[in-house]
Amino acid sequence: MLGTIRAFWHDQRGIAMILVAIMLPVIIGFALLAIDMSRANGLHNDLQKGADALALAVAAELDGRSDSITRANLAATTLLSNTTKFSTSGDHTLALSDVTIKYLTGIPASDSIALGADGVDANGVNWASTDPKAVSFAEITVNPSGDGDGAGSFATIFPASFIGSNNTFDIRPQAVAGFVQSICETVPIFMCNPFETTDPLTSKTIQQAFASGDTYSREFRILKVDNNPGPGNFGLIDNNLSSLRDAIAMGTSGTCYDRSALTTKTGVTLGQVNAGLNTRFDLYSGSLNKNNKDWAYRPASNIRKGQKTGCSKYDPVTDNSALPLPPGDSYGVPKAGMSLPIGSQGFWTNYWQINHGAAYPNVPSATNPTGTKTAPASRYDVYKYEIANGRVADKSLAPTKETGTPSCYKGDNPTSDPDRRLLNMAIVNCIANQAKINGHVQLRPEGYASVFVNTPVQKQDNTKDDEDASAAEKPISLEIVDVDGGFANNTLVDKAFRNEAQLYR
Repeated sequence: MLGTIRAFWHDQRGIAMILVAIMLPVIIGFALLAIDMSRANGLHNDLQKGADALALAVAAELDGRSDSITRANLAATTLLSNTTKFSTSGDHTLALSDVTIKYLTGIPASDSIALGADGVDANGVNWASTDPKAVSFAEITVNPSGDGDGAGSFATIFPASFIGSNNTFDIRPQAVAGFVQSICETVPIFMCNPFETTDPLTSKTIQQAFASGDTYSREFRILKVDNNPGPGNFGLIDNNLSSLRDAIAMGTSGTCYDRSALTTKTGVTLGQVNAGLNTRFDLYSGSLNKNNKDWAYRPASNIRKGQKTGCSKYDPVTDNSALPLPPGDSYGVPKAGMSLPIGSQGFWTNYWQINHGAAYPNVPSATNPTGTKTAPASRYDVYKYEIANGRVADKSLAPTKETGTPSCYKGDNPTSDPDRRLLNMAIVNCIANQAKINGHVQLRPEGYASVFVNTPVQKQDNTKDDEDASAAEKPISLEIVDVDGGFANNTLVDKAFRNEAQLYR
């Protein structure tokens, strides 16, 4: 009997079955955990991709305009289509109810500082804002499901409840994207918004004024002042070129400007501004005469300006034998810095008869942003009509017999496209930013405009050279042809703007 018991004790046959029976739940448990981790990782990737895409789409609308948040919310509503797998709700399409969207004015400098779904970081700084002009970042956070039924809710195969845990848990990816807009083809000049007032009820953005037709065919005259600039004034912006004159002559600042961070410039002789602008009219003053073969300093293809002979400064005729594009009526009434719109086709009678020797052909108002073609043509419309219809070479009355064809420039023939008399220029609310205008500080422009230079800039004392600082300058005469934004005529140079939304977290 004892021998039988001893033999049974030492008999190892079937022990593997016992070990397998003991280890099988553990093996199955690890297998289930591996499957769960793979499924959870797949769900997390789906949710993160959806959050990333949504953050980018929303941030792309945060351009600092008054309707930026409205457009961002619309983008979120219409662009949510990412489908997730392995959530408790099945193959779930990410919806607005699954995420929290917060708009931020900034983000912590270090990624190590956590940012909550409410826009408050780990240091207690609240970055969230509802001001559409102040926000430039969008934070997308997948919501906790609460009841375990949602896009971010994950149900485990592993029976975690056996060990006192839950069979579901939440996955909460987060994405933060920001909007960056820059402009690379622009002169280092800003113009004060002529439609800004101290009363928010009457003040207009340049985009609102353009869309309603308030800018069309008005003459805008802008003059540099050093103190308290406002509507009718302009200022200077830092640029990456050693010469402000050359930057304006070439039409590029030599750098790209961040839309939200223009740095103002002071202490520049304005003769440099005038000399640079006047190259577009075939005028090369002072040391610029050495550039009259350089393509970067070429004039426009139509330079008619009512000029006597000469290549160095603007010297308009006084006998009406040639005329520049005419100035506006009632300048400064009812608003500073601008004239009334052109009121009738008769506005152009003398200009056309003297310069072209014929009756005015009622040029259509091709660039009117309201779409009306029956309004009197703007200066830019007439200028473009002359080019398109072969009237640039027409001679004005004797004795001047001026044409619009350049003669002082000795390089390759200038082309009509791109148009050298169009400039991209920042528009700034100078009343609101009065404290930032003077001095090297950063400010956010209201927008950008494509402006047409009507005439060369003249000295008050015309015996002085354009670069001579001892004589005051007359204002720069402009028309606003286009603006950036949704109401544009799309004549701003396509390559000028770079609108980018990028992920930061």
